[in-house]
Amino acid sequence: MKLLAISAVLCLSLIHPLTGYSQLYSTRTGFVGFYSKTALEDIKAENNQVYAIIDGGKKNIAFSLLLKGFIFTKELMQEHFNENYVESDKYPKANFTGAFTGDVPLNKDGSYKVTVKGNLNLHNVTKPIEIPATIEVKNGHLIGVADFKLKPEDFNISIPSLVRDKIDKEIAVKVNIDCIGK
Repeated sequence: MKLLAISAVLCLSLIHPLTGYSQLYSTRTGFVGFYSKTALEDIKAENNQVYAIIDGGKKNIAFSLLLKGFIFTKELMQEHFNENYVESDKYPKANFTGAFTGDVPLNKDGSYKVTVKGNLNLHNVTKPIEIPATIEVKNGHLIGVADFKLKPEDFNISIPSLVRDKIDKEIAVKVNIDCIGK
């Protein structure tokens, strides 16, 4: 877990040198879930061990999570996910580094619409993504929420033809983080 924290802090420091105003918020219990629903199969996998750090002043954001942290409703799905699809022994983590745009006054509670833009690394493939999100300022916390879709093939994740119809072509991803100011 310490390695995840160090990775996220290093990612932020590489994005922006330590100059100017910054206010760090972080969590080690962020949430990322992904979902696929087809006529043949419903897939639900959730991970509550997501490390996230937000620099509210510089508007930078970074996430890191272990792929083996995803818990599936069916044990066999979890095994196939780790061994055959994301190859989590070979590629153990997914990471995101980027920034958000939009006004988020850190001293005023409220909910603010933002756009998150950056690079997602999954299965040793890095892709730029840009998604709408919401950041809520509440009692010294920054609560980030986003919903978006990803295509497995964009990250060189092969789905065998035998099960292709059981997995949606676009996987729904939900992110929910509650970061506390440092």
